[in-house]
Amino acid sequence: MHDPRIIVALDFPSAEDALLLVRKLNPDLCRLKVGKELFTAAGPQLIEKLTHQGFEVFLDLKFHDIPNTVASACKAAANLGVWMINVHALGGRKMLTAARDAIPQGSATKLIAVTLLTSMDQSDITDIGLQGSPEQIVLRLAQLTNDCGLDGVVCSALEAAQLRQHFGTEFCLVTPGIRPADGHVNDQKRITTPQQAILNGASYLVIGRPITQASDPLLMCQQLNSKILTAIAGLHLEIGKH
Repeated sequence: MHDPRIIVALDFPSAEDALLLVRKLNPDLCRLKVGKELFTAAGPQLIEKLTHQGFEVFLDLKFHDIPNTVASACKAAANLGVWMINVHALGGRKMLTAARDAIPQGSATKLIAVTLLTSMDQSDITDIGLQGSPEQIVLRLAQLTNDCGLDGVVCSALEAAQLRQHFGTEFCLVTPGIRPADGHVNDQKRITTPQQAILNGASYLVIGRPITQASDPLLMCQQLNSKILTAIAGLHLEIGKH
């Protein structure tokens, strides 16, 4: 079954800008991520347009509220027909379980949790009073997410190796902060290349500016995909040796 590993982050202020880019992409090569800015500006109508064009959508709204509210939001998102939605693991066990239970039986919508935002480093963690290193907190929150029956987590590619080892092959790892080897760092603290992310065990890679600001977004998508496929082949070769 066809399963594109790239999720293109549509970080645009309006539906027009997003759709302009999407026309240049191919749903066989990527999925799309709609976050808070674009969803607030364009709403569910945009999700409908994107799915109409054959794209699977990751609705990245990171729900974090009382269990009942989050459950209702997840249900509404699943009814939009999105491929994936996310919540904050810091919302706790009751909220995570309510979110999981709100997605109708047989729905194709995946539910994952955000552990720590990739922009956060040790000083941010100390500021908000969380105990432990980023790695320890991520593992603890991923364990909670897994215990509550969610499909996986958003994590930095640097954490993917440890999580993949810990949770096995079925647990879904979605990694933002991906830049091609020659890319710019921008505002992400913890970043890595597409090949390295796959080798670390990432399931899906969220890639924004390297694709959305490329002179030829489709070509960039194709090039990144071939690097990813090479990395996957290398991974299978490596597993075969053991």
